[in-house]
Amino acid sequence: MGEGAGHRYEPFSANRRMAAASAGAGRKANTIHLVTEADVTDVRRLMAQHRERTGEPLSLTAYVVTCLAHTLSEFPRFNSFRKGRRLVVLEDATISVLYEREIAGESVPEPVGIPMANRKTYREVNDELRAAQLHSGERLGASSRTEWVRFIPGVFLRAFIRLASRSVRMAKRFGVVGVTAIGMFGSGPTWLVPLTSATVTVAVGSLVRRVVVVDGEVRERDHLCLTVSFNHDIVDGAPATRFVARLVEQLASADDLRPGVAPQPVHVEQGIEQKARM
Repeated sequence: MGEGAGHRYEPFSANRRMAAASAGAGRKANTIHLVTEADVTDVRRLMAQHRERTGEPLSLTAYVVTCLAHTLSEFPRFNSFRKGRRLVVLEDATISVLYEREIAGESVPEPVGIPMANRKTYREVNDELRAAQLHSGERLGASSRTEWVRFIPGVFLRAFIRLASRSVRMAKRFGVVGVTAIGMFGSGPTWLVPLTSATVTVAVGSLVRRVVVVDGEVRERDHLCLTVSFNHDIVDGAPATRFVARLVEQLASADDLRPGVAPQPVHVEQGIEQKARM
């Protein structure tokens, strides 16, 4: 660290170089964004009731991940990535969740993969995310066991990320679908537009109160601001719109939350079968 007249120099850390390389890869993707809101009033009520009974806070991010995984079960081609002239469609949905960590006094985003999220209950997803957030590793990548990435020279980081995005092995481990909830901490209506190279990315924004008409009555409801981004090479606008509509419906229903809070949760396959009406 050095100093001058009215300024000082600080090292551009390896953590920031990795974040910059990831953002650089995202800028080159052909991405389209859909901005929407989901009514999560019933979801928040159930979570509050659970906390009152048990003292345990439940993760809203985990609920979004669960609903996203179940929506992917109805749109299987969205869980895919391009490899040359072929589309690789993955059977199970690993969802990469980006969360904020404090490392050496620096706030940095780190992804953690939730494998086979489409086969898991909300409770299982919630517990996996909590465990990752409590991980005591001091280096970026500790939660996902990818600390070795920091040793790749900066000039090669972007090339490595591009190669990893075409790897079946990496796709199975980290997924081609992501959730970032960093925008949830904003005040007022806040939507996050992410830099992403994933096939589908759900960026969770802030919670807002909306006055709406429900069953002929004017009520205040909790709405979650969402930006859903798609790789336009793989997903067109019309199917993307149908996907978002189904995701919003899943989020508002609270169906995926109730089994996870119950003492004996229903396995996800049964839940999907019950919702196969669409």
